[in-house]
Amino acid sequence: MLAALEVFTTVVVGVMVGVEFSVAFVINRILDALPEDSGQLGHAHGGRMLGAVMPFWYIGSLVLAGIWAVAGWHHHGTGLVVTAGALLILSVIMSVLLLVPINNRNKTWTPDNRPADWKQQLNRWNRYHYVRVAVLIAAFALLVAALV
Repeated sequence: MLAALEVFTTVVVGVMVGVEFSVAFVINRILDALPEDSGQLGHAHGGRMLGAVMPFWYIGSLVLAGIWAVAGWHHHGTGLVVTAGALLILSVIMSVLLLVPINNRNKTWTPDNRPADWKQQLNRWNRYHYVRVAVLIAAFALLVAALV
């Protein structure tokens, strides 16, 4: 049963990392290349869509890592899982304090009501997101290492 939990947790976190990596290095570049206001509208829609699902995915990943750490406390790799859990906590804190406030504004913007500094705000969100992706990749790598 522990092995199934380990694999399930690793897959859930790995897919989340893939989504966030894709947002950072694929989706945002596609949106930024769209003509006129299409990119900004796409960012707003993506903020609404992913903003609705990602909190559950982040918290769910953290809970799964916590269950793995507790269930496998006396097994090999628990320190790696605990460290991965700490990184997942850091990613949640970063999200709540740095990224969500910008996203909450962004998802309401239209070409008619967006602020003059909307591009600077999206650039700030992207910089924070790159750091968060690095944190998530490190957490995922630790979970993978704990499997072996």
